[in-house]
Amino acid sequence: MSPEIFQQQILQWFDVNGRKNLPWQQDCSPYKTWLSEVMLQQTQVVTAIPYFNQFILQFPSIEHLAAADLDQVLMNWAGLGYYARARNLHKTAKIINEQGGSLPNDFNELLALPGIGRSTAGAILSIAFNNSHPILDGNVRRVLTRFHAISGWVGISKVSQVLWEISTKYTPKERCADYTQAMMDLGATLCTRSKPKCDQCPVNSHCTARLNDNVMAFPTPKPKKITPAKQVFFLVLQDEQQQFLLETRPSVGIWGGLRSFLEFNSITEAEDWCLQNHFPVLEKELLAEQRHTFSHYHLDYTPILIKTQNHINNVMEAGQPVWYKTEQISLLGLPAPIKKLFQNLY
Repeated sequence: MSPEIFQQQILQWFDVNGRKNLPWQQDCSPYKTWLSEVMLQQTQVVTAIPYFNQFILQFPSIEHLAAADLDQVLMNWAGLGYYARARNLHKTAKIINEQGGSLPNDFNELLALPGIGRSTAGAILSIAFNNSHPILDGNVRRVLTRFHAISGWVGISKVSQVLWEISTKYTPKERCADYTQAMMDLGATLCTRSKPKCDQCPVNSHCTARLNDNVMAFPTPKPKKITPAKQVFFLVLQDEQQQFLLETRPSVGIWGGLRSFLEFNSITEAEDWCLQNHFPVLEKELLAEQRHTFSHYHLDYTPILIKTQNHINNVMEAGQPVWYKTEQISLLGLPAPIKKLFQNLY
C-alpha cells in the first residue's frame, strides 16, 4: 500500500470515527497540546482527562504555570505518577515565559526544552501548528509494527529507527493534525494491546500481521525481568498539636519534589532517629503493610505511627523535615500512597 493510499484511508476513517471531543481539542492551543501530550506519555486518555481539566483550571496559560510554585504544580499532578513530567512542565513553562511566552514552532527548539522528546515535539508541531512531523507514541508504534509485522523490542535502536522511517514516510504534508490524531486514535480504539478490532480497521486489507494471523505477536514485548521488591518503614510522626512531620523528596528520583514521611530500613532505625532528634516515643503503633508498584519495582511499606512531644526547640533547620498542620497537608503535593495513608488516618 502506498503512503498516499494509507493516508487517505486513515483520514477517511478519522472523519467518521475519530475522537474530536477530548478536552484538549476544544479551543486547541499549543499549550493545551503540549500539556496533553506530556500527560499521555505514560497515562491512558480516560485517566488523564480529569487531571487535564483540573490542571487547566489552575494554570490556564503558560504564564500562570510559570508563575506557580512547584508545590502547586505537584499537588495538581499528585496521583498521575512519573512526577518528572510535572517538574519538567514547570521548568519549561519558566523558560518559555522568559523567552516571550509562546511554545516555539520549531522542532530543534522544542527538543531542547525539558521533558520534550522527539515524538512529543512532533505531536505539538503537527497538532498545534499543522506542520508535517512524524510521531511514534505507544499507539502509533503498535499500529505500524503490526501493519508491517516488525519484530524486535522497540527499545532496540535499530527497531526504533525502522519505525521512525516508516512513520516519516506515511506522514502527509497536508491535514497533518488530523492524520496525527487519527493514528493515535486508531491505536487507542481499534489496534489495541489486547482484543484488537481488526475487522473495523481501515487498513486491515494490507496489515501483514493480520494477513498472517499473528496480530498478538506484535509489538514484540520487552524482555521480562523479575520485578524486585523493596521494603521500607515510613515514620508517621505526630505531635501533641496533631501536626505531622514530612520531608521534601530530592528533586530527582522517585516522587521527586513531593512531600513524604521519613523513610527507614527498620523500626529500630526509625525509633533511634526520633530519640536522636529529641522526639520521645510516647505511643507507637505498627500499621498494616501495603504495596505500591512502580514501573521497575514493588515498594512494600509499613507505616509506624509514633506520637511524640514537639518542644519549641525542636524546630527543624532549613532543608530538614517540616511539621505540617492537618489543614496544610491537603495543599501539598503528596505521592499517591502517602495521600492514601493520610485518608486512612483521618
